[in-house]
Amino acid sequence: MSALEIVAVLLGVANILLLIRRSIWNYPFGLAMVACYFVVFRDAKLYSDMWLQLFFFGVQLVGWWGWSRAQAREGDIIALTLSAGQRIAWVGGTIVAIAAWGTMIHHLYADAAYPYWDASVAMGSVAAQLLLIRRYIENWIGWIVVDIVSIGLYATKGLWLTTGLYTLFLILAWLGYREWRHHQNPAPVVHT
Repeated sequence: MSALEIVAVLLGVANILLLIRRSIWNYPFGLAMVACYFVVFRDAKLYSDMWLQLFFFGVQLVGWWGWSRAQAREGDIIALTLSAGQRIAWVGGTIVAIAAWGTMIHHLYADAAYPYWDASVAMGSVAAQLLLIRRYIENWIGWIVVDIVSIGLYATKGLWLTTGLYTLFLILAWLGYREWRHHQNPAPVVHT
């Protein structure tokens, strides 16, 4: 456990709590968190997660911009839903990305710890984050899966505070899913 991991965990808690409330202010906390975790994961030789933080930094900026333009008149973010075909494509694409990324990390870094397990966290996170940016409610299902996989990986690496954070993320992802379902944009009525 390092001081940087402690700071990253505290920033992560603030980020997710604001995200559940659909507050655009989740993004500054997210930016600071991913900057800290880049170093934490580099030191743990979790290179997929390390590179994921650079992706997250850019995505946080894009998400902040996108959310600022998607607010309803009341200031709330409107949640959308994927079609059945989009869900299948999302899961299939994520599996292919995990296999490809894990193979690349395995070949690039001889000292990589658990390259495929780490790739599952990274690519699952990318898939969930892309859905989050576009405000799809299924992002929370993706985060629930990622959190479960992450808990095992980080515990195995002895990153106990991060394991605790991802356990909290798992609980909060479930609450986020429920909250977004409650505020979901109703499906349009089709008249025949």
